[in-house]
Amino acid sequence: MHTDMNAALQRKLIEAVTGTVIAHTDELTVLDQAIGDGDHGLNMRRGASAVVNQLDDLAAKPLPEALKTVGLTLVMKVGGASGPLYGTLFTTLGKELPASPSHDDVVRAMGSAIAAVKKIGRSDVGQKTMLDVLSPVHAELATGGAGLHDRLRQRAAAAADDTVPMKAIKGRASFLGERSIGHMDPGARSSSLIIAAICTAMEE
Repeated sequence: MHTDMNAALQRKLIEAVTGTVIAHTDELTVLDQAIGDGDHGLNMRRGASAVVNQLDDLAAKPLPEALKTVGLTLVMKVGGASGPLYGTLFTTLGKELPASPSHDDVVRAMGSAIAAVKKIGRSDVGQKTMLDVLSPVHAELATGGAGLHDRLRQRAAAAADDTVPMKAIKGRASFLGERSIGHMDPGARSSSLIIAAICTAMEE
């Protein structure tokens, strides 16, 4: 089954994701104050606001072009570690997805995007990063089947929770060593929020 992407759906998806990120600015800030620079919430909000400012243009573009533009915007506006990572994620999705993607297209493109994030971040699953959400969600996505949107939301939320007992190996949090244990990774949380927003928008 192919998803018939159109301007209305693209607009809804962009509004859902950016709105969620902006609404959770304070939560992401608090998470990042515990184990990072404390700027993840504000950085992500800045990126989301810059994307919203291009809403009409992005909604009208073919999906691959829209995703690439979002990726480029995030690299330029978000800053910190998250800008290049999220920028790479969306840019790679834009390169890999056709204008009207099938489920298999999405699974394959997400696999490529995760590989690109691993490469640019020189990180892997189990190191207390956004990959600890993206990778399990990708595995769930690949299984397909009934109730997929619900399962993806649940998997993303559970995966973010699973970063709490982890010791950070990568990023700013890794400087804390053992003290990074007991806190949710901010990038994992923002990833889970974005995935949940996409799932909800696709369902409506």
